[in-house]
Amino acid sequence: MESAININIKSIQHIGIPVTDIAVSASFYSKLGFTKAMEAPFQLNGETGICIMMQRDEMMMELYQMPASLLPEIRSRNNGHIDHIAFDVADIDEVYAIVKQGGFNIIEHEPVFLPEFWKNGCKYFNITGPDGEKLEFNQVL
Repeated sequence: MESAININIKSIQHIGIPVTDIAVSASFYSKLGFTKAMEAPFQLNGETGICIMMQRDEMMMELYQMPASLLPEIRSRNNGHIDHIAFDVADIDEVYAIVKQGGFNIIEHEPVFLPEFWKNGCKYFNITGPDGEKLEFNQVL
């Protein structure tokens, strides 16, 4: 393995997710406790897209909707998407119950236990967002 270059990376600054309906996605992340920290248009090839930064505590999600002419490309692409974003939680069973009551699309029927991960294992489950992005909730035991 190559040695790392000497730069000071402190944490993830934000996760960028291309979305097809910015209002639907902002509403989805609001339901998860994120609030709008910033909204701004951007120009691409003479057309306007929109970016919303959603924040919860120190976590930042960048939701961006490309200009209308590029949306078919975003909807049809099968690469370049983030597989999942994992959120660290203190009590996976409590979070599962809350998310289930919230009406989210949960992939697993219950939190999954992985005994070989970390010292004492971990438990996780995933939900899907409006554009198929997976959001993982994970508790290291």
